[in-house]
Amino acid sequence: MTDDSVWQPLHEALERWSDAGRVADFWLRDDDAVEPTPALDRLLDLTGHYDVPVTLAVVPAFTGEALAARLARAEHALVVVHGWAHENHAPENEKKQELGPHRPRVIVLDELARGLAVITQLHGGRAWPLLVPPWNRIDAGLIPDLGRLGFKALSVFGRPKPAPIRLINSNVDVMDWHGTRGCRDHVLLVQEIVVQLKRAFAGGDPVGLLTHHLVHDEAVWLFMQRLFEVTSRHGVRWLSSRAMPAQQSCISGG
Repeated sequence: MTDDSVWQPLHEALERWSDAGRVADFWLRDDDAVEPTPALDRLLDLTGHYDVPVTLAVVPAFTGEALAARLARAEHALVVVHGWAHENHAPENEKKQELGPHRPRVIVLDELARGLAVITQLHGGRAWPLLVPPWNRIDAGLIPDLGRLGFKALSVFGRPKPAPIRLINSNVDVMDWHGTRGCRDHVLLVQEIVVQLKRAFAGGDPVGLLTHHLVHDEAVWLFMQRLFEVTSRHGVRWLSSRAMPAQQSCISGG
């Protein structure tokens, strides 16, 4: 299959939006940032070149001034809170969770409060009080307290379910976590984006791309570049998560 044929379904889907006089919204969340790295530079350079805002989920326990200094030169980057230490506290027979029911809630909530304070102090106006739970999982019993801690929104992965906070979910993950641990097949990714665009056209959530710059292979970087190229031709609107419309007050975990 040629590269043009891989991307043709996306061209057609975006032409439908254009023909209807509408603009499709996309947003990008990238997880696990801690410090400046060549991979982070590559992400910032690529997104900057195409004027794509990127929401960086930063691990508060291990980050510091070096990342803050690097991001001060990246006006299109927004910094949000990625749990506390990205540490698994679930037993081996359960899916990994840092923000699960496995520890006293007062400890978990205290860590989240500290995480928000660290990110805000380091990044100032570039920080936004959005919580991204590690592994996209959070105990539902913690969610009602997020507002009291100062969080304005929550972002996990997948289709939404009811929750008492503004939700901004990612819904297209580029990584093949259960297989090659590299990029998923480009054909399947394009198909998934087209499906999400159909949902958005009917009033559903925008396309939310999820990436992890530290583990990208070349196929991921190529996919992102081609996606940015295609969307730029069709006048797609790439939004910062701070500018995203609220979703259906819902939550989903993956």
